[in-house]
Amino acid sequence: MAFTAADAVRTALTNVRIFDGRKLSEPTTVVIDGSVIATDATGARRIDAGGAVLLPGFIDCHVHVAGPETPESLVAHGVTTALDMAAWPLSMLAAVRAVRDSATVRSAGLPIIGPGGPHAGLSGLAELSVIGGPAEAEPAVAARVAAGSDYIKLVLEAPGDGGPDPETAKAVVAAAHARDLLVVAHATTVGAYALGLDVGVDVITHVPTDAVLPDADNARMAAGSQVAVPTLTMMKGIGELTGRAEVFDAALATVGALYAAGIPVLAGTDANHTPGIPYQPPFGESIHGELELLVAAGLPAAAALEAATALPARHFRLPDRGAITPGHRADLILLDGDPLADIRATRTITRIWCGGIEYAPAGA
Repeated sequence: MAFTAADAVRTALTNVRIFDGRKLSEPTTVVIDGSVIATDATGARRIDAGGAVLLPGFIDCHVHVAGPETPESLVAHGVTTALDMAAWPLSMLAAVRAVRDSATVRSAGLPIIGPGGPHAGLSGLAELSVIGGPAEAEPAVAARVAAGSDYIKLVLEAPGDGGPDPETAKAVVAAAHARDLLVVAHATTVGAYALGLDVGVDVITHVPTDAVLPDADNARMAAGSQVAVPTLTMMKGIGELTGRAEVFDAALATVGALYAAGIPVLAGTDANHTPGIPYQPPFGESIHGELELLVAAGLPAAAALEAATALPARHFRLPDRGAITPGHRADLILLDGDPLADIRATRTITRIWCGGIEYAPAGA
């Protein structure tokens, strides 16, 4: 729940240690002026943070919004920006986008899928999203642009498993890139990952559940400047639901190898309330578990924090957030703990600002 509008006036947070992407600063002052971070503390109300840690608001790079209540659920746990990776019906997405003074939501809108595979069986989706060949790629992308999609979501399967064929997938990527739109590919098998690399997608979300990604594909991904959103929270949930511990073991190994290969790894949870999806991570709360899983996969704590702040801002073209910098949105999280010493400290939120408006943390 947000506080009153009076809380959006100029505020000076004194004696805070800022996470700068690598380390914590010495105690300093951060000024919130309206919706942005500023430097002039003249006339500001002052809050002594007592040496607490200040982080940029978290960016969850993979959610599926469920309704207009989603943004508040996100921000209550420090997620001030969410990247929706497919939402339907579009009327529901419009209701989410109409929410003001809460977490920012960017969205792919309707995904693009093939005639088979698991997604073609989701209620209400196949008739809206299936394309049958390369000639349908341009109209499909154009329709999503007209509906306000911020990027394109392409659901890939291994060749022969019901997803778009290579020629169709390549045509979708070309149509999106012609409009300067990013293409995010769903890929949960080694074959689907390879297809994503073949057709030149920009972001691959999830990691294979059938095997560890081969080193050769890691090298291709690094050379192609692509990024990964592994959604370890979902991979762990699938492994637990199916009783296949090897699914999550492979996911952890793949993420460790991606990071070691120099591929940017971004934090995404796959939070959803979608009917037909067997595992549904909670909105907002699950970002903290995702950061812990990234550390378990081999990322240093600082890299895990970057995966939910600066890296998503950079790779999803959000230049006004992801760092505590004058002129950026005042999306901020104050912690009662040091997440560089123990990543679990991200759960110790004492104050949250989203666009300069203070929100009460969950449970407060």
